[in-house]
Amino acid sequence: MRHFIFILITFVLSSFSWGQVVYIQFVDTKSGENIQNVNVLAKLMDANSKGKDSTFYARSSGKGIVSFKLENVAIGSTINLNCTHPIYEAYSKTLKTKSLSDTLKITLFLQATKSLQLKEIVVKAPGIPDTVFRSERLSVADFEVQNNGDILLLTYPKQLSKGSELVLYDGQQIITSFQVNDQAQALTRDYRGNTHVICKDNVFGVFIKEDEIQLGMLPKPYFMKYVAPILDTIQTKLFLSNFNKDYPAFEYYTFDQEDSSYRVILKIEDELMMEMYRAEYKWMDIRTKLWAKNKELETGIDAEIWVGANYFTQSIYYKEVYAPMFKRNDSIYVFNYPKDRLEVYNKYGECKDSIAIYHHYNAKQTGWQSQLIQDKITGVVYAIYEKTGSTYLGLIDLKTGMIQEKVKLGFRYVDKIRIHNNVVYYVYRPFESVQKKFLYKEKLPYTFKANKTISENKIAIGEK
Repeated sequence: MRHFIFILITFVLSSFSWGQVVYIQFVDTKSGENIQNVNVLAKLMDANSKGKDSTFYARSSGKGIVSFKLENVAIGSTINLNCTHPIYEAYSKTLKTKSLSDTLKITLFLQATKSLQLKEIVVKAPGIPDTVFRSERLSVADFEVQNNGDILLLTYPKQLSKGSELVLYDGQQIITSFQVNDQAQALTRDYRGNTHVICKDNVFGVFIKEDEIQLGMLPKPYFMKYVAPILDTIQTKLFLSNFNKDYPAFEYYTFDQEDSSYRVILKIEDELMMEMYRAEYKWMDIRTKLWAKNKELETGIDAEIWVGANYFTQSIYYKEVYAPMFKRNDSIYVFNYPKDRLEVYNKYGECKDSIAIYHHYNAKQTGWQSQLIQDKITGVVYAIYEKTGSTYLGLIDLKTGMIQEKVKLGFRYVDKIRIHNNVVYYVYRPFESVQKKFLYKEKLPYTFKANKTISENKIAIGEK
């Protein structure tokens, strides 16, 4: 009788099926870096698998990890994996389940496609760097090229925090100057193209009237809350974002001035950074956790977010999410780097295309600096790379998302790069030199025409 019961139990267990957890990590064969956004299609090839649970689709996270569970799996079942990625060779693998009690863990090494192994096309800017502004007394801290070609310079004699001057320069001589009575930090432009001086406590709008510099003061909190979030405008629609440097996710949305309606067009999130951001709460001491819980009760914001914003953002592991938006002609382009996509929208905020991008991959080898800049006149977008101190401008094809070629700048370790009407401007001082910081320019090997909507908004959208 006992022998019969044992045979019966063995038969039932062998025919019964459970779920199988599969854990896959994708690694670059050459660099050893984790590969994100790998598309994985898992298909269960077994007589016991029926219906929708026989297949599973997933995409690898920022850590290059895919984890999923297949239902109705029996010992000896076959799992076919098909892995694809825009810049890596397709990979297929067949797995057989030997045990259902343990997670099936594997590491897959993917090889970059041959097209990425070709030598880069590097073009040197024609001619030599030309000095735009030099002074024996003043160093250039920042600058903005105006629509008429004049240059507004933020300068300082010794230290920027100790005193600064605004200088209006026409390329030949100083037109006028103005002493800033605050601790100036940088220059920036709003969505209308107006220049502002960012200071420690206030923001000053710069107005140039009859060759004279005039400043209008704005409270800094007001500017950051109501002006800075507006990225651009097309007809009656404003394009805004709720970006916060202390949170690894934000949204782009539109505001229609005719009917005062808001609409979210895209949510950006760095999944890997968000996971570490929220996990910081687990390792905090009891006192900090109590403080975070009290904050959660007061504001309704999760305690994990309070800890992440106040502690994890101060660590070396935190990186701000980067997904800039640009306007060219009547189209809006969002470089969604966390998802490896270039999202294209029309003037109504409707998504018209989504293109795979990968020019930000292998940053250690390419020198990718997580920075895009746009020519404010032509609307052309460039990616910044830096290798052994030399700076390269990668021309981005907005139809394919690929880098067409790279332009190498004449000097090493340049700063404050701006592009205006096919000319690149930057601040530079020779290494270990007593020279003040001068402003230089180089003509790019391109003759792109002006943005078609430049007359409407005066300026194309700037960088992050």
